[in-house]
Amino acid sequence: MRDVLAELVRAWRAGEPAGLATVTATWSSAPRGPGTAMLVLGDGTTVGSVSGGCVEAAVHELCREVAGTGEPRRARYGVSDGDAYEVGLPCGGTIDVFVQPAGFPEVEVLADLVGAGHPVALLTCVEGPPERIGRRLVLSPDSRHGSLGGDRIDDAATDDGRGLLAAGRTGLLHYGPDGQRRGSGVSVLVTAFAPPARMLVFGATDHAAAVARIGSFLGYRVTVCDARPVFATAERFPGAGEVVVDWPHRYLAAEEAAGRLDARTVICVLTHDPKFDVPVLEVALRLPVAYVGAMGSRRTHDDRLKRLREAGLPEAALGRLCSPIGLDLGGRTPEETAVSVAAEIVALRWDGTGGRLTSTSGPIHGMIR
Repeated sequence: MRDVLAELVRAWRAGEPAGLATVTATWSSAPRGPGTAMLVLGDGTTVGSVSGGCVEAAVHELCREVAGTGEPRRARYGVSDGDAYEVGLPCGGTIDVFVQPAGFPEVEVLADLVGAGHPVALLTCVEGPPERIGRRLVLSPDSRHGSLGGDRIDDAATDDGRGLLAAGRTGLLHYGPDGQRRGSGVSVLVTAFAPPARMLVFGATDHAAAVARIGSFLGYRVTVCDARPVFATAERFPGAGEVVVDWPHRYLAAEEAAGRLDARTVICVLTHDPKFDVPVLEVALRLPVAYVGAMGSRRTHDDRLKRLREAGLPEAALGRLCSPIGLDLGGRTPEETAVSVAAEIVALRWDGTGGRLTSTSGPIHGMIR
């Protein structure tokens, strides 16, 4: 939804009728996940996508209808429908879409918090009593704006929504008619606007420059860190959001102490020098981050493990180390190596096999989480 937010605010301020479609749930090989949004403005202009092109025409028409009537609608598209190919969903998946009039007062607060880089979640009632459909809450870790229609559901959804926000996850919450957690009938979509996950690249090398570029392409906020100021320059790393001159282990420990790392953080150690990579890996492998990878030959890997064991790291921590880094793609250049590193990060994130799709069966995307 982040990609439609600016136009959503503009339409609200201008009083322009518009329809906002949001994916609320997916099954099988659906191409886009929950929280994905498409905005259709009064003149028919479309911003965003709910399916990467599969059902855009049908959802576009539904958005225009809702913009005109002001009444929210729900729709499901999938191969079990008789008109699945007519609306263009041949991928084998199913998506649920909630379409609502685009303007709502809380959008100003939402846009301000997102623009300032604060973690924030938009909670929307997508199923329940008619008077609650389309009601919204905007949550940050320490503020709440709007209402879902009652104190009890507001309080329950605030606690649950902040839990999803802390994990950077978008998903559905379910409550009973009075807002009780043990019940059904009321569904609330939590769309999380967490700050971008971080990628920390240690080592000011050509491989680091390539990894920084692809990390930025994947949406990470990339930091390159090296203790050598002659190599760690912004000019050498245009793909990085910041370049830091510091000892890697000292910088990583300081970032953790400052609370600037989380469970989505990925760490790539590309220094090729044990005096740099062993201390930073000793810190990294004790942290609850998503990924720790280190570059080097198998001989380097064996020596690195020996040094880390001598430093007192338990086997469970060593088992988290992706080394040699990346998937076996047969690449040679820094750019090809960066692709293999990115592929490994993505595969671990989504429980992918890393194998060729021609050698697998079943849904291509699996269940979107």
